[in-house]
Amino acid sequence: MRIEHADILIIGAGPSGSVAAGLLRKQGRQVLVIEKEQFPRFSIGESLLPQSMAYIEAAGFLQDVVEAGFQYKNGAAFQRGDKATAFDFRDKFSPGWGTTYQVQRADFDHVLAKAAIKAGAEIRFQHQVVAVDVQGERPLVNVVSPDGGTYQVTARFLLDASGFGRILPRLLDLETPSAFPVRGAYFTHIQDNIPVGSFDRNKILVSVHPEHVDVWFWTIPFSNGRCSQGVVARTEFLERYSGSETERLQAIISETPTLANLLKDAVWDTPARRLVGYAANVKSLWGKGYALLGNAGEFLDPVFSSGVTIAFKSASLAAAAIEREFNGETVDWQKDYADPLKGGVDAFRSFVESWYSGGFQDVIFHKNQSPEVRRMIAAILAGYAWDTQNPYVADPRRLKTLEQLCAV
Repeated sequence: MRIEHADILIIGAGPSGSVAAGLLRKQGRQVLVIEKEQFPRFSIGESLLPQSMAYIEAAGFLQDVVEAGFQYKNGAAFQRGDKATAFDFRDKFSPGWGTTYQVQRADFDHVLAKAAIKAGAEIRFQHQVVAVDVQGERPLVNVVSPDGGTYQVTARFLLDASGFGRILPRLLDLETPSAFPVRGAYFTHIQDNIPVGSFDRNKILVSVHPEHVDVWFWTIPFSNGRCSQGVVARTEFLERYSGSETERLQAIISETPTLANLLKDAVWDTPARRLVGYAANVKSLWGKGYALLGNAGEFLDPVFSSGVTIAFKSASLAAAAIEREFNGETVDWQKDYADPLKGGVDAFRSFVESWYSGGFQDVIFHKNQSPEVRRMIAAILAGYAWDTQNPYVADPRRLKTLEQLCAV
């Protein structure tokens, strides 16, 4: 069997894989990316957070993304019954980008992948990793090509950016149950036909079911008059409804008057899809000669659109650790990669848990809000979950105190 060699082998050309490739090419590394699909391909997770822009810029992809013509985004709007609030991410506690984009991921991921190729990375589309051996001196990967042929690749370091494919967790028995309840989603893209002026297309809209505080909807506008529309709930709630995925999604939306009215003229021209049990975790984010990026390691929940930001952050941390290791320094992958990544993920986690319990909803819909606290919350919602100068990042338990104050 043919054996090839690479400095860095990346499994997956999605956001974390492409940005990692860009960062590593800036170090002068030889980068080979193995991607199972042919791009562009459909993916969910279309609303970016401003913190993402820093990593896109660091990878050298900023011009590519800006010139792609995606929908500008400056914040997030929330609706629960007759209560509404919105956060402008430009008015936030943490320094850095305050705007970003809402993207159709098929196009966005393709833009990033093409930028990585332009930077000198090699991406092999429709090649699939089927076996991995990390017991030897270097990781060894078995790959199947589109014509059915097989070959092996050895690498000085292996990055798993396979997202929900979770290649290394499956092949190396790293998977462990998530602490989150099993939730699912119905989602699609529609021609929304929302009247001009009745909706701020520069923000994602998160709507809450009027009777079930843990059932919520996303409405993510795109620049072409379409939007991504979905609902998230526990699986037992979703199973109450019958019909196709589209019919079930429409039925749940019909129970939420504000959202139903907003979408009354929508054209449902794309069959809805279903995703169940998406929350995931692993025993470890790294091992001998490898690390897990983004969703391949852990996925929390889509409510605050944190997935791509966490993916980019993991790529940035991993690329920095690889640079030090390849330069002869001793790297503690737990201390230098896993723990810092986990710090921000845990900050997001506290807000996700509070959202589903209803406490965070009480906070953001409270009538008498502190402008300073709003700016701290806006920073986390904008993706700055690693800014330890923010009290709600430094000690996520503060959120529980804030919930109690708002409840009183």
